[in-house]
Amino acid sequence: MSGYSYDLIKKGLDVSSLRQSTISSNIANINTPDYKVNKVEFEEYLVQAKDKLSLKATHEKHFGHVNVKNLEPQVKKRENTSLNDNGNNVDIDLEATELAANELYYSILIQQLNARLSNLNYVINR
Repeated sequence: MSGYSYDLIKKGLDVSSLRQSTISSNIANINTPDYKVNKVEFEEYLVQAKDKLSLKATHEKHFGHVNVKNLEPQVKKRENTSLNDNGNNVDIDLEATELAANELYYSILIQQLNARLSNLNYVINR
């Protein structure tokens, strides 16, 4: 299966998986001295890539087409949270919130993928 929306869904699922492992790592290191929280940034890069478009591109060879396969998420240190006594900046409430948001994001992407596959199944069997 290929196509722009399929590639976008696939990239979103990859980002969600990376985000899940990053959040799990942050929670696992809650008592590690001097550990600094990592966060995954992707959506900002996607918006920046879309903002560069001025023409409607419907094919990957069109000028200005955003190839989502080339967009990669970045794992960066979260610097805006306060430090604990041991120099660690893991905030368990924030991590739990990020985990819940990531689970919703993943569920929505899976629903989108299932809808696409259901449509293809309908077309093939009719």
